[in-house]
Amino acid sequence: MDSFINGKKPKRWIAPEIITPEAEHELEEYPVVFRQVLFSRGLDTTEKAHEFLQNSMAEHNPLLMKGMEEAAEIIKTSILMGNPIVVYGDYDVDGVTATALMVQVIRELGGVVMEYIPNRFDEGYGLNLDAINELHHQNVSLIITVDCGIRSVKEAELARELGIKLIITDHHHPLETIPGADVVICPRQEGDDYPYKDLAGVGIAYKVARILFGKFGKDPKEAERWLDLVALGTVSDVAPLTGENRLLVKLGLDSINTNTRTGLYSLLAVSGMISTDSKPIKPKKVTAGDIGFKLGPRLNAAGRMESAMKALHLLMSDDIQNTGLLAQELQQQNNMRQENTLKNQQNAEAKLSDIENLPMLIAFGSEEEFHSGIVGLVAARLVESHYRPAIVGVIGEETTRASCRSIDEFHITKALDECADLLVRHGGHSKAAGFTVSNENREILKERLLEIASRQLNPDELVPAIHYDAEAQLDDLKIDVYRLLEQMEPTGNENPKPVFLTKNLKVIRKSLIGTEKNHLRMTVRNENGLTIDAIGFRMGTWYEEMPEKVDILYHFELNVYKDHESFQLNLCDIRPSEV
Repeated sequence: MDSFINGKKPKRWIAPEIITPEAEHELEEYPVVFRQVLFSRGLDTTEKAHEFLQNSMAEHNPLLMKGMEEAAEIIKTSILMGNPIVVYGDYDVDGVTATALMVQVIRELGGVVMEYIPNRFDEGYGLNLDAINELHHQNVSLIITVDCGIRSVKEAELARELGIKLIITDHHHPLETIPGADVVICPRQEGDDYPYKDLAGVGIAYKVARILFGKFGKDPKEAERWLDLVALGTVSDVAPLTGENRLLVKLGLDSINTNTRTGLYSLLAVSGMISTDSKPIKPKKVTAGDIGFKLGPRLNAAGRMESAMKALHLLMSDDIQNTGLLAQELQQQNNMRQENTLKNQQNAEAKLSDIENLPMLIAFGSEEEFHSGIVGLVAARLVESHYRPAIVGVIGEETTRASCRSIDEFHITKALDECADLLVRHGGHSKAAGFTVSNENREILKERLLEIASRQLNPDELVPAIHYDAEAQLDDLKIDVYRLLEQMEPTGNENPKPVFLTKNLKVIRKSLIGTEKNHLRMTVRNENGLTIDAIGFRMGTWYEEMPEKVDILYHFELNVYKDHESFQLNLCDIRPSEV
């Protein structure tokens, strides 16, 4: 077989460091193959393994965050005085969940509060001057941002001039100049002692809520009623599922699965996650993966296609008829989003020539070519297909707004920082960002970003890499290993689901499945005659080129269909076995 598969270089398979004799001894209570998994994650002692698998860490004290005490006092005073408060959020799931949490908590504590989420199409991301002026005319006395504001220097100045108190709570990377708000809460700012820096915006809102309940003489644990929203926002924002995030998401998933809020129940129904096989009818168990691939995209569809307010109202409403209608609308918008994403990706690729020799993919076009609500998804698809940083932007009358997605080897926001002199505004994380650029600077920006990418990226790095945790035989894949893998949940960014390698398997059956026949189902057998089913999503191209014997990378999982449970391998990649 050619070294290229469907015209693309094969992915790099990165082997783990082999477990040391000392770690083997420390971890001897676990199955041999699982010891290697633990060692691959840096869990090389019994104590580390137990703490991780039991997820037994305690939450950090919110008062360790710089500004937390001052912010809580300002909010408490505003609540007691009956002053109008606005919670100013963002239109993604993190921003929407943080807004819902903060509004509901302040309302429960007796505050006069309303929500404000800027429209993606008319206003763009974050605090803006027009919104602050409008809120001033509505006699708002306090604005609390969630999931935005850390780079809003001019907006903070205007709020101060107008006499509006401003509390910024945000988790994004700040610039050198911190906005002159009354209080800024951001674990990433200089001088902040909070030990965990990767909370999502909703995670920070939750921390504020704990202190607020305490300020009003209530048990801070009252805030735990909103941990379902913390899980939704944290996973959807692709925040690292490490440390405290992993703890909060686990607790949030427990909340979703035991006491599902009305809006989420309706969303589960349109997502096909209500089991009709059981009596009484009840939701299937929700995992972090379900948030990432089913619930999150539907909630995000509202802000991408129209307005995030539908997603917000879904999460805040207790009226089952209302949430049912809202969930159906989100489902329709998500279907539209999927269709537009595919068309827009094709438009972007048509604008790019010689893709495999470009260090970065940059495509700008009209609103007819790129729907401005989904340019981030289109950029993500380009990264997934071609494994290099990608930028997709919509050209307006005076400016171009763009979304960026990147790979592990290239920090996209730092690259934009190098171009700050050309940008109207920008912000983001290492692998996702956004910016606005004046049209007169657009091509200059493109050339500079290409130069930065060429300087920082080695062409050999522009091939996807899959790090696997352990080499296993099919005989190793038993119920005790699966139960231990379950304890590694929730998995996600920076705590990925473990990947196994198994070599020299004979393919005895294969078929194409899915409405578009682009998924692969096959059965493999080892030399001892043991067989197991495997599924490869979006791997249908292997059907015509399948060698007789293969090496595979996969996740070991339980497949549940109606009342039948069976183990299966969820394929990550396939290679011909070496002779």
